[in-house]
Amino acid sequence: MTQPTPDTIVDFIGDIFTRCGDTEYLGEPVTMAQHMLQGAWLAEQQDLPDDVIVAALLHDIGHFTSEFGTFTMNDTEDRFHEEAGAKVLEGFFPSIVTDCVRHHVAAKRYLCATRPEYFKRLSEASVHSLNLQGGPMSPEEVTAFELNPNLPKIIQVRYLDEAGKNPDMQTPDYWHFAPVVQRVVDAHLAQVE
Repeated sequence: MTQPTPDTIVDFIGDIFTRCGDTEYLGEPVTMAQHMLQGAWLAEQQDLPDDVIVAALLHDIGHFTSEFGTFTMNDTEDRFHEEAGAKVLEGFFPSIVTDCVRHHVAAKRYLCATRPEYFKRLSEASVHSLNLQGGPMSPEEVTAFELNPNLPKIIQVRYLDEAGKNPDMQTPDYWHFAPVVQRVVDAHLAQVE
């Protein structure tokens, strides 16, 4: 398997969407691709920044870590897809994107602990995964999580995650977002060089 490079990462991810996007999204009425594309499409429609659009698009890429030649875990447990996804993206994307990917599960736990009305929005599948992921945060966890400087964008991506489960929503495909993904990659690489 050829590993992605900064020059190939956008097409590499596009290939994952094309080949693997029809995978069922964990008991939800949409596929993995539909779910992630819906989050990105909603972010774009709200004129959110490029980094939020890309984070919404890629927040669940950790479900496909085997495509990057990395490990997979047993599906009966929390597979920590958020950490796996952040790790495969770290060499290509800025920390705001990888933080949103890394912490989108923690954001669900945080919102369930701090905004009781948020829990009512969760689908049955999302409640099930919440239980696997540790349930709502403790007060100590909430205090620690609130120290993250990227918290506002992490929360935005979490809300986009929950909204991206509509079987009737039509979105553009991955290639519509590829120029935005490339801009974010290019801006990051320019900063680290």
